Amino acid sequence: MSYVLPVKGIAPQIPDSCFVAPNATIAGDVVMGEDCSVWFNAVVRGDVNSIRMGSKVNVQDGACIHCTYQKTTVDIGNNVSIGHNAIVHGCKVADNVLIGMGAIVMDNCEIGANSIIAAGAVVLEGTKVPAGSVFAGVPAKKVKDISQELLKGEVERIANNYLMYSSWFKTEP
Repeated sequence: MSYVLPVKGIAPQIPDSCFVAPNATIAGDVVMGEDCSVWFNAVVRGDVNSIRMGSKVNVQDGACIHCTYQKTTVDIGNNVSIGHNAIVHGCKVADNVLIGMGAIVMDNCEIGANSIIAAGAVVLEGTKVPAGSVFAGVPAKKVKDISQELLKGEVERIANNYLMYSSWFKTEP
């Protein structure tokens, strides 16, 4: 059974259309949109501040979403994929974004729409990623503009695949 825990009287709000893996943890002031998924060993901790997720967001295995007490919240748009073991902390992520495996997005960052944060990238505190960009490296820097092929072939494909994968785990009545 997954751990969905209230904190200080505030319980996560998770629509029935979402999938939460049996060993995922979601705590506190977390509001998820429709068709989201939180995968194995992922942690979404709204204990110290709020986390808002749009629709069709997937938080892959081992990823961590958290905020800073009395300073930062997390706001995630629609159609966002957060890769395995990524850390998304106290930041804003617009629609149609892929955050790659093992990437770290720190406090007060703003990730623009239709962007990719490459696997292993470290987006330093306060970085503004322009819409339509690919950022990579440590510290992360813009490496190119996103092409339509990359947007459709990676960002949209992965978000749609995770919606399909989550359907495999839902039990029939």
